[in-house]
Amino acid sequence: MAGLKLVIGNKNYSSWSMRPWLALRASNIPFEETFIPLYTGAADKQRILAVSPAGKVPILVDGDITVWDSLAIIEYLAEKFPDKKLWPEDRAARARARAISAEMHSGFAALRNECGMNLHRPVGPVPLSQEARDNIARVQEIWTDCLARHGGPFLFGAFGGADAMYAPVVHRFRTYAIEVAPAVRRYMEAMQALPAFQQWTRDGLAETIVIEKFETV
Repeated sequence: MAGLKLVIGNKNYSSWSMRPWLALRASNIPFEETFIPLYTGAADKQRILAVSPAGKVPILVDGDITVWDSLAIIEYLAEKFPDKKLWPEDRAARARARAISAEMHSGFAALRNECGMNLHRPVGPVPLSQEARDNIARVQEIWTDCLARHGGPFLFGAFGGADAMYAPVVHRFRTYAIEVAPAVRRYMEAMQALPAFQQWTRDGLAETIVIEKFETV
């Protein structure tokens, strides 16, 4: 029986690819990683389209099942591997984890656009719009509330799907030297200490820079 295959883009840039990759790796779920570079022209774009007509990464392939959205992939993994507890067991906590993950999935456009994921970028601040500052405040509010409710070190105690969904924001806050509250700083340190998080970072830094500036979709 064929195993899981995850198609991803550049680790330096692809925040959406990072989410399910981290969920898989940090949960010790075996998978085959397939890399298709982004921003390199029509041939690689066609390689992505050959796997999913949506034309975007990440894409999870499990036999004859294809899932092509980060949050949908995490939901699929949670159902396929319930022992990994990607969502909290408590119903109220599970609902909250899904709600904040959906908020991350659909929101924070200003933060994404003004603080694009780029691991090669020298650490330092940039001028931010009020909307981006509001996004940052909201993320910190979410993290602080979850950590207070569940005791840390991750948002719901143990690492889970919500942490995977917010993982690229940890990189953004670090890269753009965002000032954060002490509880948020401790959470970021816990995330950055994860071997899977460190592996993604090392791999991303080893990649060749393709573009200097971009907007994250």
